[in-house]
Amino acid sequence: MAKDKGVESYEFYNACTFDHPYPCTKIMFAPGGSSRDILATTGDYLRLWSLREAPGSNYGQLTAKKEVLLNNNKNSEYCAPLTGFDWNEFDPTMIGTSSIDSTCTIWDIESNTARTQLIAHDKEVFDIAFARGKDVFASVGADGSVRMFDLRSLEHSTIIYESPGLDPLLRLSWNKCDPNYIATFMLDSNRTIVLDIRVPSVPVVELGGHMANVNALAWAPQSSCHICTAGEDWQALIWELSKMTQSPVEDPILAYNAEGEINNLLWSSSQPDWVSIAFGDKLQILRV
Repeated sequence: MAKDKGVESYEFYNACTFDHPYPCTKIMFAPGGSSRDILATTGDYLRLWSLREAPGSNYGQLTAKKEVLLNNNKNSEYCAPLTGFDWNEFDPTMIGTSSIDSTCTIWDIESNTARTQLIAHDKEVFDIAFARGKDVFASVGADGSVRMFDLRSLEHSTIIYESPGLDPLLRLSWNKCDPNYIATFMLDSNRTIVLDIRVPSVPVVELGGHMANVNALAWAPQSSCHICTAGEDWQALIWELSKMTQSPVEDPILAYNAEGEINNLLWSSSQPDWVSIAFGDKLQILRV
Protein backbone atom coordinates (compact mmCIF):
# COMPACT_ATOMS: atom_id res chain seq x y z
CA MET A 1 0.00 0.00 0.00
CA ALA A 2 1.49 3.33 -1.06
CA LYS A 3 0.51 6.80 0.17
CA ASP A 4 0.28 9.69 -2.28
CA LYS A 5 2.63 12.53 -1.36
CA GLY A 6 0.86 15.39 0.39
CA VAL A 7 -2.54 13.75 -0.05
CA GLU A 8 -4.48 11.72 2.52
CA SER A 9 -5.18 8.86 0.12
CA TYR A 10 -3.76 5.39 -0.39
CA GLU A 11 -3.28 3.09 -3.31
CA PHE A 12 -3.07 -0.69 -3.32
CA TYR A 13 -0.65 -2.51 -5.56
CA ASN A 14 0.20 -6.18 -5.93
CA ALA A 15 3.65 -6.51 -4.36
CA CYS A 16 3.96 -10.29 -4.54
CA THR A 17 2.06 -13.40 -5.65
CA PHE A 18 3.04 -16.99 -4.98
CA ASP A 19 1.40 -20.40 -5.28
CA HIS A 20 0.33 -22.34 -2.20
CA PRO A 21 0.05 -26.12 -2.67
CA TYR A 22 -2.96 -26.60 -0.33
CA PRO A 23 -5.85 -24.34 0.73
CA CYS A 24 -4.35 -21.87 3.20
CA THR A 25 -6.05 -21.70 6.60
CA LYS A 26 -4.00 -18.74 7.87
CA ILE A 27 -1.25 -16.41 6.71
CA MET A 28 0.72 -14.12 8.99
CA PHE A 29 3.75 -11.85 8.81
CA ALA A 30 6.46 -12.22 11.44
CA PRO A 31 5.86 -9.98 14.48
CA GLY A 32 7.88 -6.82 14.91
CA GLY A 33 10.58 -8.46 17.02
CA SER A 34 11.68 -10.79 14.24
CA SER A 35 15.05 -10.16 12.61
CA ARG A 36 13.92 -11.71 9.30
CA ASP A 37 11.41 -10.52 6.70
CA ILE A 38 9.30 -13.66 6.60
CA LEU A 39 5.72 -14.85 6.66
CA ALA A 40 4.16 -18.16 7.66
CA THR A 41 1.22 -20.14 6.28
CA THR A 42 -0.71 -23.19 7.42
CA GLY A 43 -2.68 -25.71 5.40
CA ASP A 44 -1.46 -29.25 5.10
CA TYR A 45 1.79 -28.19 6.83
CA LEU A 46 3.40 -25.12 8.40
CA ARG A 47 5.52 -23.31 5.84
CA LEU A 48 7.86 -20.34 6.20
CA TRP A 49 8.47 -18.00 3.28
CA SER A 50 11.15 -15.33 2.94
CA LEU A 51 10.38 -12.06 1.17
CA ARG A 52 12.99 -10.18 -0.80
CA GLU A 53 12.89 -7.19 -3.09
CA ALA A 54 12.50 -8.31 -6.68
CA PRO A 55 15.56 -7.67 -8.90
CA GLY A 56 15.19 -4.41 -10.80
CA SER A 57 12.06 -3.43 -8.86
CA ASN A 58 11.40 0.27 -8.37
CA TYR A 59 7.91 0.09 -6.84
CA GLY A 60 8.19 -2.25 -3.86
CA GLN A 61 7.84 -5.50 -5.80
CA LEU A 62 8.78 -8.59 -3.79
CA THR A 63 9.56 -12.22 -4.48
CA ALA A 64 8.65 -15.05 -2.09
CA LYS A 65 10.78 -18.13 -1.54
CA LYS A 66 9.75 -21.14 0.53
CA GLU A 67 12.39 -21.52 3.23
CA VAL A 68 11.12 -24.56 5.11
CA LEU A 69 8.22 -26.98 5.46
CA LEU A 70 7.69 -28.13 9.04
CA ASN A 71 6.20 -31.59 9.57
CA ASN A 72 6.21 -33.40 12.90
CA ASN A 73 4.78 -36.65 11.51
CA LYS A 74 7.66 -38.32 9.72
CA ASN A 75 6.20 -41.83 9.95
CA SER A 76 3.29 -41.39 7.55
CA GLU A 77 2.79 -40.11 4.04
CA TYR A 78 -0.46 -38.55 5.17
CA CYS A 79 -0.90 -35.46 7.31
CA ALA A 80 -3.61 -34.01 9.52
CA PRO A 81 -4.41 -30.54 8.12
CA LEU A 82 -3.63 -27.54 10.29
CA THR A 83 -6.55 -25.28 11.16
CA GLY A 84 -4.52 -22.24 12.23
CA PHE A 85 -1.50 -20.91 14.11
CA ASP A 86 -0.22 -18.02 16.18
CA TRP A 87 3.19 -16.33 16.18
CA ASN A 88 4.54 -15.43 19.59
CA GLU A 89 5.18 -11.68 19.74
CA PHE A 90 7.62 -11.88 22.65
CA ASP A 91 9.66 -14.74 21.18
CA PRO A 92 9.41 -14.61 17.36
CA THR A 93 11.25 -17.94 17.10
CA MET A 94 8.10 -19.64 18.43
CA ILE A 95 4.97 -20.57 16.44
CA GLY A 96 2.06 -22.62 17.75
CA THR A 97 -0.16 -24.62 15.37
CA SER A 98 -3.55 -26.32 15.84
CA SER A 99 -4.67 -29.42 13.97
CA ILE A 100 -7.72 -31.56 13.26
CA ASP A 101 -5.90 -34.50 14.89
CA SER A 102 -6.65 -32.91 18.34
CA THR A 103 -3.05 -31.71 18.85
CA CYS A 104 -1.24 -28.41 19.24
CA THR A 105 2.43 -28.15 18.29
CA ILE A 106 4.88 -25.49 19.43
CA TRP A 107 7.63 -24.96 16.84
CA ASP A 108 11.10 -23.48 17.10
CA ILE A 109 11.61 -21.88 13.70
CA GLU A 110 15.30 -21.25 14.30
CA SER A 111 16.08 -24.95 14.63
CA ASN A 112 13.05 -25.99 12.50
CA THR A 113 12.02 -28.51 15.16
CA ALA A 114 9.00 -29.07 17.37
CA ARG A 115 9.58 -27.95 20.94
CA THR A 116 6.55 -29.90 22.08
CA GLN A 117 3.40 -31.52 20.74
CA LEU A 118 0.44 -32.28 22.97
CA ILE A 119 -3.07 -33.66 22.70
CA ALA A 120 -4.94 -30.47 23.51
CA HIS A 121 -8.60 -31.46 23.04
CA ASP A 122 -10.87 -34.47 22.77
CA LYS A 123 -11.70 -33.58 19.15
CA GLU A 124 -10.35 -31.29 16.41
CA VAL A 125 -8.53 -28.13 17.51
CA PHE A 126 -9.73 -25.11 15.54
CA ASP A 127 -7.55 -22.26 16.82
CA ILE A 128 -4.63 -21.37 19.07
CA ALA A 129 -3.48 -18.05 20.56
CA PHE A 130 -0.60 -16.98 22.78
CA ALA A 131 -1.12 -14.75 25.79
CA ARG A 132 1.14 -11.78 26.42
CA GLY A 133 4.53 -13.33 27.12
CA LYS A 134 6.03 -16.54 25.81
CA ASP A 135 4.79 -19.30 28.09
CA VAL A 136 0.99 -19.35 28.09
CA PHE A 137 -1.34 -20.18 25.22
CA ALA A 138 -4.96 -21.22 24.78
CA SER A 139 -6.89 -23.25 22.23
CA VAL A 140 -10.48 -23.94 21.18
CA GLY A 141 -11.97 -26.89 19.40
CA ALA A 142 -14.82 -29.13 18.33
CA ASP A 143 -15.29 -30.39 21.90
CA GLY A 144 -16.67 -26.95 22.83
CA SER A 145 -13.94 -26.00 25.29
CA VAL A 146 -11.41 -23.22 25.78
CA ARG A 147 -8.27 -24.69 27.31
CA MET A 148 -5.23 -22.87 28.69
CA PHE A 149 -1.69 -24.30 28.76
CA ASP A 150 1.61 -23.24 30.31
CA LEU A 151 4.77 -24.40 28.51
CA ARG A 152 6.57 -24.53 31.86
CA SER A 153 4.10 -27.15 33.15
CA LEU A 154 2.38 -29.14 30.42
CA GLU A 155 1.30 -31.97 32.72
CA HIS A 156 -1.91 -30.04 33.38
CA SER A 157 -4.21 -27.73 31.48
CA THR A 158 -7.07 -25.52 32.63
CA ILE A 159 -10.53 -25.63 31.06
CA ILE A 160 -11.56 -21.98 31.03
CA TYR A 161 -14.97 -22.46 29.45
CA GLU A 162 -17.27 -25.06 27.93
CA SER A 163 -20.03 -23.99 25.58
CA PRO A 164 -23.67 -24.91 26.25
CA GLY A 165 -24.28 -28.29 24.68
CA LEU A 166 -20.54 -28.50 23.97
CA ASP A 167 -21.07 -26.80 20.61
CA PRO A 168 -17.79 -26.33 18.71
CA LEU A 169 -15.80 -23.13 19.32
CA LEU A 170 -14.17 -21.86 16.13
CA ARG A 171 -11.83 -18.98 16.93
CA LEU A 172 -10.31 -17.20 19.89
CA SER A 173 -8.43 -13.97 20.45
CA TRP A 174 -6.38 -13.06 23.51
CA ASN A 175 -6.44 -9.48 24.78
CA LYS A 176 -2.75 -8.50 24.68
CA CYS A 177 -3.30 -5.28 26.69
CA ASP A 178 -5.12 -7.10 29.49
CA PRO A 179 -4.31 -10.83 29.28
CA ASN A 180 -7.05 -11.70 31.77
CA TYR A 181 -9.55 -11.61 28.90
CA ILE A 182 -10.13 -14.01 25.99
CA ALA A 183 -12.87 -13.80 23.36
CA THR A 184 -14.33 -16.66 21.31
CA PHE A 185 -17.46 -17.67 19.42
CA MET A 186 -19.39 -20.84 18.65
CA LEU A 187 -20.15 -22.51 15.34
CA ASP A 188 -23.28 -21.07 13.70
CA SER A 189 -23.68 -18.37 16.36
CA ASN A 190 -24.23 -14.62 16.14
CA ARG A 191 -22.81 -14.02 19.62
CA THR A 192 -19.25 -13.31 20.79
CA ILE A 193 -18.26 -14.62 24.21
CA VAL A 194 -15.80 -12.67 26.39
CA LEU A 195 -14.15 -14.66 29.20
CA ASP A 196 -12.14 -13.70 32.28
CA ILE A 197 -9.55 -16.43 32.94
CA ARG A 198 -9.71 -15.56 36.67
CA VAL A 199 -13.39 -16.59 36.71
CA PRO A 200 -13.64 -19.77 34.63
CA SER A 201 -16.83 -21.20 33.12
CA VAL A 202 -18.96 -18.02 33.16
CA PRO A 203 -18.73 -15.40 30.38
CA VAL A 204 -18.15 -11.84 31.50
CA VAL A 205 -20.33 -10.64 28.66
CA GLU A 206 -21.87 -11.91 25.43
CA LEU A 207 -21.98 -9.53 22.47
CA GLY A 208 -25.07 -10.12 20.36
CA GLY A 209 -25.13 -7.31 17.82
CA HIS A 210 -24.78 -9.43 14.68
CA MET A 211 -27.81 -10.62 12.73
CA ALA A 212 -26.01 -13.68 11.34
CA ASN A 213 -23.07 -15.91 12.23
CA VAL A 214 -19.85 -14.37 13.57
CA ASN A 215 -16.78 -15.31 11.50
CA ALA A 216 -13.89 -13.30 12.98
CA LEU A 217 -12.81 -11.20 15.94
CA ALA A 218 -9.80 -9.15 17.03
CA TRP A 219 -8.92 -7.13 20.13
CA ALA A 220 -7.59 -3.62 19.66
CA PRO A 221 -3.77 -3.75 19.89
CA GLN A 222 -3.54 -0.45 21.78
CA SER A 223 -6.60 -0.66 24.05
CA SER A 224 -7.68 -3.22 26.64
CA CYS A 225 -11.39 -2.47 26.28
CA HIS A 226 -12.10 -2.46 22.53
CA ILE A 227 -12.82 -5.44 20.30
CA CYS A 228 -13.92 -5.80 16.69
CA THR A 229 -16.21 -8.59 15.45
CA ALA A 230 -17.32 -9.39 11.90
CA GLY A 231 -19.78 -11.80 10.39
CA GLU A 232 -22.09 -13.06 7.70
CA ASP A 233 -24.48 -10.10 8.17
CA TRP A 234 -21.94 -8.03 6.19
CA GLN A 235 -21.10 -6.02 9.32
CA ALA A 236 -17.91 -5.18 11.20
CA LEU A 237 -18.68 -3.94 14.71
CA ILE A 238 -16.42 -2.29 17.29
CA TRP A 239 -17.39 -2.67 20.93
CA GLU A 240 -16.35 -0.69 24.01
CA LEU A 241 -16.06 -3.00 27.02
CA SER A 242 -14.70 -0.81 29.82
CA LYS A 243 -17.91 -1.27 31.89
CA MET A 244 -18.71 -4.86 30.90
CA THR A 245 -18.28 -6.13 34.49
CA GLN A 246 -20.88 -3.64 35.72
CA SER A 247 -23.61 -3.79 33.09
CA PRO A 248 -24.48 -5.67 29.87
CA VAL A 249 -23.02 -4.35 26.61
CA GLU A 250 -26.01 -3.92 24.32
CA ASP A 251 -24.71 -2.04 21.28
CA PRO A 252 -21.43 -1.44 19.43
CA ILE A 253 -19.91 2.03 19.30
CA LEU A 254 -19.01 1.77 15.59
CA ALA A 255 -20.47 -0.25 12.72
CA TYR A 256 -19.45 -0.71 9.11
CA ASN A 257 -21.54 -2.35 6.39
CA ALA A 258 -19.47 -4.19 3.79
CA GLU A 259 -20.54 -5.42 0.37
CA GLY A 260 -20.72 -9.07 1.38
CA GLU A 261 -20.29 -11.63 4.15
CA ILE A 262 -17.10 -10.80 6.05
CA ASN A 263 -14.99 -13.91 6.62
CA ASN A 264 -11.86 -12.44 8.22
CA LEU A 265 -10.49 -9.31 9.86
CA LEU A 266 -7.24 -8.02 11.31
CA TRP A 267 -6.55 -5.04 13.57
CA SER A 268 -3.08 -3.75 12.75
CA SER A 269 -0.65 -3.63 15.67
CA SER A 270 1.78 -1.36 13.81
CA GLN A 271 -0.98 0.97 12.54
CA PRO A 272 -3.73 0.71 15.19
CA ASP A 273 -5.97 3.23 13.41
CA TRP A 274 -6.59 0.65 10.68
CA VAL A 275 -8.73 -2.50 10.57
CA SER A 276 -8.72 -4.74 7.48
CA ILE A 277 -11.65 -6.94 6.48
CA ALA A 278 -12.02 -9.59 3.77
CA PHE A 279 -15.22 -10.52 1.95
CA GLY A 280 -15.77 -12.29 -1.35
CA ASP A 281 -12.65 -11.63 -3.41
CA LYS A 282 -12.07 -8.20 -1.85
CA LEU A 283 -9.91 -6.72 0.89
CA GLN A 284 -10.81 -3.40 2.49
CA ILE A 285 -8.87 -1.35 5.03
CA LEU A 286 -11.03 0.76 7.35
CA ARG A 287 -9.92 3.74 9.37
CA VAL A 288 -11.18 3.62 12.95
